[in-house]
Amino acid sequence: MTELKNMAQKITKETSLEKILELPGADAVLAKHKVPCLTCPMAQYEMQALTIGDVCKMYGLDLLKLLVELNKLAK
Repeated sequence: MTELKNMAQKITKETSLEKILELPGADAVLAKHKVPCLTCPMAQYEMQALTIGDVCKMYGLDLLKLLVELNKLAK
């Protein structure tokens, strides 16, 4: 769990969705920001490769707001 806490404090645009979803509460934050990958069947096969930065760029989401909120989960 310590490794997960350390990772969560350093979520960046390069962090994969797979790693982000290991953090308790991350799915709710992603849903709040309307990240479509949570319900996309194809994304389930790409979670290791999809970064939060790429997803935000593809769907026009506010990366900075999302990163701030995700990184608060670790505190």
